[in-house]
Parts: sequence; C-alpha cells; structure tokens
Amino acid sequence: MAYSIARETLGLTQPGQIDTPEISFAAKEIDLVEWKGDMLAVGVTEKDMAKNENLKFKNSTLLKLDSELGGLLSEASSEEDFTGKAGQSTVLRLPGLDSKRIGLIGLGSITSATASYRSLGEAVGEAAKTANSSKIAIALASSEGLSAESKLATASTIATGVVLGTYEDNRFKSEPKKSTLKSVDILGLGTGPEIEKKLKYAEDVCSGIIFGKELVNAPANVLTPRILAGEAMRIASEYSDVFTATILDVEQCIQLKMGSYLGVAAASANPPHFIHLCYKPPGGAVKTKLALVGKGLTFDSGGYNIKTGPFCSIELMKFDMGGSAAVLGAAKSLGQIKPAGVEVHFIVAACENMISGTGMRPGDIVTASNGKTIEVNNTDAEGRLTLADALVYACNQGVEKIVDLATLTGACVVALGPSIAGIFTPSDDLAKEVLAASEVTGEKLWRMPMEESYWESMKSGVADMVNTGGRQGGAINAALFLKQFVDENVQWMHIDMAGPVWNDKNKSATGFGVATLVEWVLNISSQFQFQFQRCC
Repeated sequence: MAYSIARETLGLTQPGQIDTPEISFAAKEIDLVEWKGDMLAVGVTEKDMAKNENLKFKNSTLLKLDSELGGLLSEASSEEDFTGKAGQSTVLRLPGLDSKRIGLIGLGSITSATASYRSLGEAVGEAAKTANSSKIAIALASSEGLSAESKLATASTIATGVVLGTYEDNRFKSEPKKSTLKSVDILGLGTGPEIEKKLKYAEDVCSGIIFGKELVNAPANVLTPRILAGEAMRIASEYSDVFTATILDVEQCIQLKMGSYLGVAAASANPPHFIHLCYKPPGGAVKTKLALVGKGLTFDSGGYNIKTGPFCSIELMKFDMGGSAAVLGAAKSLGQIKPAGVEVHFIVAACENMISGTGMRPGDIVTASNGKTIEVNNTDAEGRLTLADALVYACNQGVEKIVDLATLTGACVVALGPSIAGIFTPSDDLAKEVLAASEVTGEKLWRMPMEESYWESMKSGVADMVNTGGRQGGAINAALFLKQFVDENVQWMHIDMAGPVWNDKNKSATGFGVATLVEWVLNISSQFQFQFQRCC
C-alpha cells in the first residue's frame, strides 16, 4: 500500500523534556548521628525493632539513635505501631540530629534480599521526593552479618531503588513536578573502588530501565514505528564507539521476504521499520554472538479480530512494544557498561496492527522469510507473526543464543499473574543462565513447559501452520509457534512478559526485562574474561 506521512503529531501532543536530576551516589563509613543532611533513612527488619523490658531497642544502631533523640524514636514507633514489616514506613521530623528528618523503612523478614533492598531504595526515593529533600543518607540497622560481596550487591540494589523511586514520567503533564534530590550517601556498607563501581553499574542499568519505561509510557500517537526506530538510531549515535544501526524499510523487508511481518503492518498508515542495532566490544576478540529480539507493536488494535469487551485493554495497547523497550533499554545500558568478548544484536520488527482495506484478513496465508506458510486464523495473534521474521533474521546473523521478549499472550497472565513472566526454552543451559540473572535483579521469571503434543492444534489444512490454536495452553502454543522460526543449532528462549510490563496500581510501565538482559550479557562476558585470565 501507499503509506501516508507518519502522524506523530495526532492530537497536537508533544512530549515535554523530563528534568531527570543527576543523583550523585557515595559510599561512606560514618556514625549515623554525625551525618548531616535532609533525611536519614534506616532500613529495619522486624527483628531490629525488638525492645527489652524497659522498651529500649535491643538493636545497637537504633538504641544509639534513640538515645540522641531522647527516646522519641521508640515512642513514635510504638504510637504508630511500626514493627518493621515490609511495606511499613514512618518519617519523622525530629530535633537532636543534624539530619532534618529520620525515616524508618520496614524490610520485613527479608525472604528476598534483592526485592527487600530495592523496595527500601524506592520507598526512600519516594519519601525524599515528597519532602523535597536534596541530600539523603541510607543505612541498615543491621549490616554486620553481610559478607563483603553481599554489601556490594546491597548497595547497588538500594541505589537502583532510589533512582527508580525518585523518577516520575511527567512528559505529558502540563505542570510537571521536578525532583530536588541531588545526593545520596550509602552508609555502613563499605567504601572504596569496588563499591563505587557497583554504584556506577546501578546508575547505568537504571538509565536503561527509565528509557524502557518512557518508551512504553509514550502513547501510540507519539511513539510510532518511525519514532521507535529513531530512538534506536539515537542509541547508536550516542554510543557510536560500540554500536552500529541498520533500519530496514518496506522495500528492503520485501527483498528479505518478510511476508509474515509485513502482513501485520499492511493496514497501518504508519509504515513499518525493522530495527537492527549491533554492539561490538571496543577492544579484544569477540568470543560469542548473542541476539535480543523484542516485539515492537507500537499499537495493537487486534486487526479485523478487533479487541472488544470490558477486559480487552485496547486502551493500553501502547504497551504491546514492551519487549522492544526491554531490548532497547538493555542496549542503552550496555552502551555505557561496554562488556568485553560479546557481540550483541538487538532486533525489533516495529509496526502497528490496525484495520483498513489493505489489511490482513482472517483466513489469509502469509509466508515468512524462512519459507514457511502461516494461515492467519486470528489477526489479534499478530506479535508472533512479526517475531517469526525477526527470529529468522537473528539466526542469519550467526548468533549462538537468542532471547526474545514479548507481551504475547493473555494466557500467560492468567497462568502467572501480573508480576511474573513465563519463559519457554528447549535449552536447560540457557534457562539456568537467564534464571540466574533474574535472581540477581529480582525480576520474577517462571519456566513453562514446551509441550510438543500441543502442536497438533497449530496445524493448518491449507498451510504449514495456523497462528493460534485453541484457548487451552495458549502461551505454550505461542512458544511452539515461535520455535518454528529458530535454527536447531541456536539456543533460544522466549519470555512472555505480558503481565509484568505494566503496573496497574501506578498506571505506568515497569521497565521489566532490562536489568535481567543486562545481567545475562554481563555474566556471559565475565565467563570469557575468567577463562582468559585462567589461560593467560
């Protein structure tokens, strides 16, 4: 079809510039009562809040603080029934310390250190934002039992929480509120180059997460496939020492026989853009090649199988490019970190799934770039059609491992709920690698089965396959479909992130996936560096 000019100005909406503050992090060893600033926040467990028969804190850190305050801390915690449970917090403006405010943030029993310490950072960041604080400090009431390695990880996780807790996407608000936070001291978790390196790493990852959030939050009348491609190009320009960018237009995609992808894009006035970023390390040999593939539907109407009904969430279908946001967010972070030994391909088949006389119809047959034919029995199962050609393209780059991310099925949300992503892979080794990375980042993944017998429901009478089976096992069927477009000698994983891409309570994107992808790539890079050190 003849595409019209991309209409990113529909509704005359233009995003404002986010005044994201440059927060300076520093690790210090200083007595809490001597610290000077706007707010001192202390993370406490339920055990830390225990008191003796005289209603004095048993914890030495809290006891000392309370003594400086003449017992007001213990009195306030009793009056507010603050027991240190996860989610509890109290911020008091009290005399007696050089800090203007002191906050106690509940950590509960710390069943998951990553989740607890990130929540601590987020709570402190939000409290600092509310109080218009510019300089804050964070400490743990009990840090003595942490190993040196755990202290590094804890400091990094707290810093991540602070940045994300302070951040607010207010680009589309007429009167945005600016954050005043400038300085954060991490107290009692060590000092020196190692912890400073970990804090810098946290900042780099957060920049990718925030970028991913902004992409998902942007409405479809602002973030079209062309604009998404432009954001990818900007990453390549900003980190030109390690990135190159290739953007394929319709004619180039036709030459590559991407009929599955182009079938989805055919109805939209905004033309598709196929995005390929390539990261190459700045020095040293490439030991392995990886690909990160993200679903990039900047809006999904469902096509002729239009989304209808009270739970269709069509108004949220701007987030159907959440997979691409995770991939491009990871690219932004890795451009700053610059891991050695790995070549990484970031691939997004960006388009819209709309309705028009030129659009794909139910019953149409499309042909993917590997020659396989697909009978489209549901135009609202479009993400897998775009991923099919993206996966073939990724395999053609000579990669050894592929991870794709997509807001693919409602079935996965029904199975795992809103906070857990399902992972599907035939490779036990790849599953272990990615799950290990997610354990570090705190992003929740659950391995799902690849039940081959379910493929019977995906067979077509007139083509090689249909694009969707029955309602039962929908997420598994989708993964089995994607598997048809991956070379057998390539390790591959599909992550269905339809649930955790969006936070209903906050009505905004989560940035899910960025941190785990970055951690996975860095772990692979570290393996090669360790092997090099051993042999040399």
